[in-house]
Amino acid sequence: MVQTEFKLNTGATIPAVALGSWQSGPGEVAQAVEAAIKCGYRHVDGAFMYKNEEEVGQGIKKSGIDRKELFVTTKLWSTYHRNPEACLDESLKKLGLDYVDLYLMHWPVPLNPKGNDPYLPTRPDGSRDLDTDSWSYIKTWQAMEGLMSTGKVKAIGVSNCSIAYLEEILKIAKVVPACDQMEVHVLNPELKLNDFCKSKGIVLQAYSPLGSTGSPLMKEQIVQDIAKKHDIEAGNVLLSYLNNRGIVVLPKSVTPSRIEKNLKIVDLDKEDIEALNKFAKDSGKLKRFCNPPWGVDFKVSLATLMSTSLKAMCAYDSGQNTMG
Repeated sequence: MVQTEFKLNTGATIPAVALGSWQSGPGEVAQAVEAAIKCGYRHVDGAFMYKNEEEVGQGIKKSGIDRKELFVTTKLWSTYHRNPEACLDESLKKLGLDYVDLYLMHWPVPLNPKGNDPYLPTRPDGSRDLDTDSWSYIKTWQAMEGLMSTGKVKAIGVSNCSIAYLEEILKIAKVVPACDQMEVHVLNPELKLNDFCKSKGIVLQAYSPLGSTGSPLMKEQIVQDIAKKHDIEAGNVLLSYLNNRGIVVLPKSVTPSRIEKNLKIVDLDKEDIEALNKFAKDSGKLKRFCNPPWGVDFKVSLATLMSTSLKAMCAYDSGQNTMG
């Protein structure tokens, strides 16, 4: 069933299709945002880390649409986990806005705020300089909850959080995440995660719904066949597949004609949805396109990691250390 918007657990609604701004280059973003809003988009997805929030703000202003009619998302970057409000303030300044409708924890991975790079600090061996000895994404979430009383955010949520991570957050949460933004598409359908999110009142969002750079998923034969069946384009099949499952889609484009085409969502047949749900597993093509080298297992919860570390320490103290 086609859905034009979804209800958040805050009571607000979120438009079902957003313009994604990740990997949109300098000089392209403002025009893309303006074009998107003028052709009917009311949802723009951005992030501090995308380094293009000034242009997103320019596009919003040039569109001439009242701010209250728009739903704007930005994200907390990992070097600001200890101070979410500072990152938010920088984003608001760049966007030229007083508030955002949704503020997400971009990755549940704190990075050293005093490292050798303001975005992706590294250690001497080249690995990510994690800030996890005395900090965690759980503390970050608790700090983000405090933003709800500032008027600078209407809702808060997470991104790139597996079920295990969400379960840990929910154990301590005073505010249930409104959304979880993940890489979701026909080769990474996240069936269990979507069911889990629905059971907790969390709206799942799909970034890279076309397969990231180059939209490779449009070439899959099963997608082409369904497109022919419904007399639509392959991209519209991929977006409709997610929409029909109750997932917000965030297609990125800087081409006005493609931006407008991505708004077309149709009802797919039940057998289409079932076939696409099974495609990744049955074809052996299950994959993610965005998998940065964090050095973190996102399938394992914080509690499990702490338990594993504690067991290792106990084993070492009792003379059972076998790590060499």
